[in-house]
This record gives sequence, C-alpha cells and structure tokens, in this order.
Amino acid sequence: MLRISTSDTRFKRRLILEGKLVEPWLGEFREVCQQASQTLEGRKLVIDLTDVTVISCEAEGILSDLIVQGAKFSCGGILIRHVLKRLARKCHDSHGSLARPARAKV
Repeated sequence: MLRISTSDTRFKRRLILEGKLVEPWLGEFREVCQQASQTLEGRKLVIDLTDVTVISCEAEGILSDLIVQGAKFSCGGILIRHVLKRLARKCHDSHGSLARPARAKV
C-alpha cells in the first residue's frame, strides 16, 4: 500500500510518501507528481521518501524522471538514500549537464 500526502508552503510543495512504491500504486504516484509539477507556481518540488519501505525497479524509472525534472528528495534510511544516489549518478551520466543532487536529509 502507498499513501501520498501533500504539504504546501510558500517555497515548496512536499509530497510525503508512506509504504511501498510498487505496482499497482505507481500510476497514482505518477499522476500526483504530474499534477504537483504543473501547479508549482515557482515553488520547488520535494519528494519525501522517509517512510518508504520498498522501491520497485519501475518506481526507479519514475524517480529518475523526477531527478531530471529537478525534484529534490528527502529520506532517512540508508537503503533509500543509496537508491537515490545511484539514480542521480545514472541521470548525471546520461545527461552530463545535470547539477549534483541535493543531499538527502537524515
């Protein structure tokens, strides 16, 4: 199961994910991200993965797209942090000009 909550401030929109980032919930996650990105109005998009326990291979593709689009991430666990760093390196290597991603918050 996956729960997605939204928290808006003046400078950022935070999508807070809880649970497993796997099918059949990836379609919903993708849709929420698209809607959130379209209505940022100058704010930064932050994806909070602190309470995510599993990330599927398919979800990694969505996260890679978000990295390329400039989303920032927040996470607590070492495994999720490792996945994000690996994806950021892969995106950086394939796009060359991407800036180094922000460090994950502990």
